[in-house]
Amino acid sequence: MKDVQKELIVNKNGPVIVIEDDADDQEFLTEIFQKLNYQNKILFFFDGQDALDHINATNELPFLILSDINMPKLNGFALREKLKTDSKLNNKCIPYLFFSTALNQKSVIEAYSQSVQGFFVKQNSMAELEKTISAIMEYWRRCAAPNDFPE
Repeated sequence: MKDVQKELIVNKNGPVIVIEDDADDQEFLTEIFQKLNYQNKILFFFDGQDALDHINATNELPFLILSDINMPKLNGFALREKLKTDSKLNNKCIPYLFFSTALNQKSVIEAYSQSVQGFFVKQNSMAELEKTISAIMEYWRRCAAPNDFPE
């Protein structure tokens, strides 16, 4: 049992990719991740294309992706589609969650039709934002995923 638990810990410490084009929101999220004291490196990207380029260029497996929807170059839906349809990237099984203020039924339906693992609304207060980030991180730290097992 200990060997399995040891393997599960490896992926849980991968970087968290945050795709957010608002510098203030990036600053708030940086403060929250520091306060919550997760050891994961947080990588911020202002648009989906830069995040995609990074994911393609690295062998480091991200823990999860938190993506806004409305961004320049490559929006969140287009990025999700690319990750889902590219067999090399899809095999990485990176949890993909939307984290946006763009809450409407159409967006939520489109997100889940693209097999996202969650759609979270960015709250206006730091306390609520912290609760959401904590809930996301704790859920995925406890969740078994295909990448948890050695090849």
